[in-house]
Amino acid sequence: MVSTHAHVPTAHGSRYLQQLCKHWAHKLEVEFTPEEGRVKLPDGALAEMKASAEALDVRIDASDAELLERMKGVVARHLDRFAFREAPLPFDWQDAA
Repeated sequence: MVSTHAHVPTAHGSRYLQQLCKHWAHKLEVEFTPEEGRVKLPDGALAEMKASAEALDVRIDASDAELLERMKGVVARHLDRFAFREAPLPFDWQDAA
């Protein structure tokens, strides 16, 4: 299992988290509140998000590095779509050692 984390500065983290979770709820297993979201992504990957007043924290877990890289792009592209007024969001992915 490999993982990565991004701390994304934005005042609209809760809005983006909820929009993304609602969007993916049609196809994927999703749980969310205004402050936290959890999405079971394809191929066994998992995205977890936590929103605060000043940021959105995103963590992705995947079975291997290739899947992790693919899911980073999927999550970032979708969040940028919802954050079109301030996109691209500054995803500074920090892969776990």
